[in-house]
Amino acid sequence: MTEMAAQVIDLQKHYDLGPVVVKALRGVTIDFPKGDFVAIMGSSGSGKSTLLNLLGALDRPTFGKYIIGGKDVSLMTDDDLSSIRNELIGFIFQSYNLIPQYTVVENIEVPLHYRTGYPRIGEKERKRIEELATMVGLGNRLDHRPYQLSGGQQQRVAIARALVNDPQIILADEPTGNLDSATEQEIMEMLLNLNREGRTIIMVTHEPAVARLAKRQIFMKDGVVAGEGIFPG
Repeated sequence: MTEMAAQVIDLQKHYDLGPVVVKALRGVTIDFPKGDFVAIMGSSGSGKSTLLNLLGALDRPTFGKYIIGGKDVSLMTDDDLSSIRNELIGFIFQSYNLIPQYTVVENIEVPLHYRTGYPRIGEKERKRIEELATMVGLGNRLDHRPYQLSGGQQQRVAIARALVNDPQIILADEPTGNLDSATEQEIMEMLLNLNREGRTIIMVTHEPAVARLAKRQIFMKDGVVAGEGIFPG
């Protein structure tokens, strides 16, 4: 039996705007096996961003279930959601979301400070941070700040930050959206390598060439799954 990293079952998300209820998701069911690499595509308003927010435990569904780590997110308290985000999920954003005054090392270590009961950053943690920085090609820029880095280098910092807590799932929101084509290829190769190592990656993208690099593609339309493509990885 295939082990699941996450599952969404009849997932619905409604927004009450007074006289109007917007149904952003209308019943989405998707299995995400461990080691999967999924590209989620769709036009603006299709529901893909809402789905990613729910997968990131940034919001709760109106109806349906989201199972991660064997637990149903819809039943969790705010503290539980915070723990899930920090311990099981790594985030990579289009705009990098680095802290401008922090160095590469300090940006990578940020998730460690939010981990419940985590001790201060010691020698062991610092070694792991430096290893991650080296893995993403920034071992010689540990003390640089975001303004001293290119867009591609900033996204590499974001990837290292997403990995520092050894998450079960990496969520990538348009991870190559702000990059030139050469840097896009570098970042995608890095994500593909992480997937080959067994990481589960769920990526939202509007770029077909990027989506084709994933193992499968899910197409959203009007808040439902409109179709799925499977390409050999």
